[in-house]
Amino acid sequence: MQRRYITVDVFTDRAFGGNQLAVVLDAAGLSTQQMQAIATEFNYSETTFVLPPRDKANDAEVRIFTPVQEIAFAGHPNVGTAFVLASMAKEPKPRLLFEEKAGLVPVEIVREQGLIVRTELTAPQPLQRYAPLSPAEAASCISLSADDIKTDSHAPHVVTVGNAFLVMELHSREALKRARPDAAAYAKVLPRDGARSVWFYTRDVPTTEAPCERQARMFMRGASGLTEDPATGSATVAAAALFADLDPVRDGELQLTVGQGFDMGRPSILNTRVVKRDGKIVSAHVGGACVQMMDGTFKLTSL
Repeated sequence: MQRRYITVDVFTDRAFGGNQLAVVLDAAGLSTQQMQAIATEFNYSETTFVLPPRDKANDAEVRIFTPVQEIAFAGHPNVGTAFVLASMAKEPKPRLLFEEKAGLVPVEIVREQGLIVRTELTAPQPLQRYAPLSPAEAASCISLSADDIKTDSHAPHVVTVGNAFLVMELHSREALKRARPDAAAYAKVLPRDGARSVWFYTRDVPTTEAPCERQARMFMRGASGLTEDPATGSATVAAAALFADLDPVRDGELQLTVGQGFDMGRPSILNTRVVKRDGKIVSAHVGGACVQMMDGTFKLTSL
């Protein structure tokens, strides 16, 4: 049986920006081992596999694989998969509901004049914050010193709304650009509290990088060692939830625009919003635009 796939660039409005995603359609009948082999073959940061929903009230079961493992939830795979399915749909829907390992993930489809301009996911789990790390320990993962870490808002620590990340703030855009993964230090610090990746950011954003209010980077362990991700929705929405949790505002919607991938030549724009009521986070969201790139098929005869 031939399987169709579509690739998209996610969190960008132009080709060759954002984060690459392969979406395998009609994935029913594929084994976990086959899905992993296909994801390894694509070698994108993630590949999604679309299956019929277990509950007919939902739109699809979506399984997400990196080149080395299956993961419970991720940001750009949901945003991109929803864009692909909504673009193919004969009857437009305002929202798709995906069954995933981390739970149900709603994705809103935003259209203007009949065209999809962005899709936006809702995080499947409430914010969890774990014990802080020392600035020196966290900084060592990205070849920086404790002096580069800014701690007046929060210490470096692991946060999650479905996928865990070590999050830290840097003082400057220069330090963000200077960061490099240190494999030895990384192995000493991570994994911790479920986090295997480091997402770090700065508020020191030059006007030339507007409309971003934060610039971020993310290092993760891939098939060939430590690599960088150009746009990480699950980390960004977890960080947005953290920022909202720290904000004294008790009621309202906190919005933030985050840039990522600028230092990789794949600029990405991630739009977040977090809703608070009576001082508590009600929901956390991240979304953006997508561009379809490739449309093809493959035939899997054996593993």
